[in-house]
Amino acid sequence: MRIARFSIDGNVAFGVVEGDASTEGGPVLDIIKGHPFAEFERSGQKIPLSKVRLLPPVLPNKVVAVGRNYAEHAAELGNAVPEAPLTFFKPSTAVIGPGDAIAYPSFSSEVHHEAELAVVIGRMCREVPRERVKDVILGYTCANDITARDVQEREKQWARAKGFDTSCPLGPWVETELDPSDLGIMCTVNGQQRQLGRTSDMVRSIEDLIVHITEAMTLLPGDVVLTGTPAGVGPLNVGDEVAVTIEGIGTLTNKVIKRG
Repeated sequence: MRIARFSIDGNVAFGVVEGDASTEGGPVLDIIKGHPFAEFERSGQKIPLSKVRLLPPVLPNKVVAVGRNYAEHAAELGNAVPEAPLTFFKPSTAVIGPGDAIAYPSFSSEVHHEAELAVVIGRMCREVPRERVKDVILGYTCANDITARDVQEREKQWARAKGFDTSCPLGPWVETELDPSDLGIMCTVNGQQRQLGRTSDMVRSIEDLIVHITEAMTLLPGDVVLTGTPAGVGPLNVGDEVAVTIEGIGTLTNKVIKRG
């Protein structure tokens, strides 16, 4: 099931995406009653997807990201795979949705894309045992861990390098019925392939990451865990269009603009 968050005529709602580009008339949204973090009913009121603005599929309280979780990516930046998962935060103010603009930060001259599979948490959880990890996950979406690489290299903490406004595109929706263990991940810039990998290349699995993170903190419904990026990260420039495509989910596209 694909669950999208959208706005139309100033109203914000969740809906189930039905159909695809090959469907006559295109995909539609069946508006749901309530929110997707509890049992819900479909209203039967359907709107063409083309008539709405897609928003970030969730508004997380926090985004917990994992660095260097693909060995080839760690190596391309001259780093070793850490002995334990390397975690950091991206604030909720970094989150944008599909079609929203990535504003190139004024304090950086080297901004990179990082295509990632994002895990969306479906229920409040803490100290999750491995066998229950699937029970706390709502689904999965595409993410782009936009990074000011020059700032990351010169500052010991990554808060500014990875937490600036618009540095966390998410979308286009949450896919709830998906096996995330071996999915293709691709990033293109202006239609040219930059990254191509598979989630099966992760050093640590999603189960490993959720267990590790929830040993320390409570995750809330709508929180997001970024699982790392495959090799091939590279620069973005003002005017570029960057797209993250994940097998079984869809494509998240954003354009880079000059920060006003």
